[in-house]
Amino acid sequence: MRSFAWWPTLIVLAVAMFTDLRSRRIPNWLVLPFLLAGIVISPWRQDWGGNSQSIGWHGLGQFRWYGLGQSFAGLGLGLLIFGFLFWLGGMGGGDVKLCAAIGAWIGPMQVFWALFYTSLAGGVLVLCWIAYRKVLRVLFLRAGDQIFRRKRNELNGKPEASLADLLKRKMPYEPAIAVGTLLSFFAR
Repeated sequence: MRSFAWWPTLIVLAVAMFTDLRSRRIPNWLVLPFLLAGIVISPWRQDWGGNSQSIGWHGLGQFRWYGLGQSFAGLGLGLLIFGFLFWLGGMGGGDVKLCAAIGAWIGPMQVFWALFYTSLAGGVLVLCWIAYRKVLRVLFLRAGDQIFRRKRNELNGKPEASLADLLKRKMPYEPAIAVGTLLSFFAR
């Protein structure tokens, strides 16, 4: 891992995961300072060398416009993709802001890979969530009933779980974001 961005990202992801699992919210007091710090620090990052012109600042290293461009491009890509998922209704606003902030820290190319790994981790998370909610068994039984055109008696008076009931419950997606982002650091 060449990038120094992994350790602040890891800290923010850990706190965000804790709050998302506990209250299904990712707070602005965590995400917005992280986003601003990613933008402010980006021009001085040595791991985003670039071939663009730089301005020497005494004691601070070299200001690189390339780093600032990388930060804004990563922020925009994270905001665009997860904003679209938010618009479709599949993601919360805190997740979108967190992904935009992560993009400001890691840049567009690594954001692409983080989003790829996040989607894989999210798929596994959804399957675990469905299995945890014991909906998978009922869905298979209903599918079998539809295929063989039979009606099943309701067992013990309990209402059957359904996919619609599962979709009403919000699933914390930040663990998938954390796993995907961390995998993107190791894949570099």
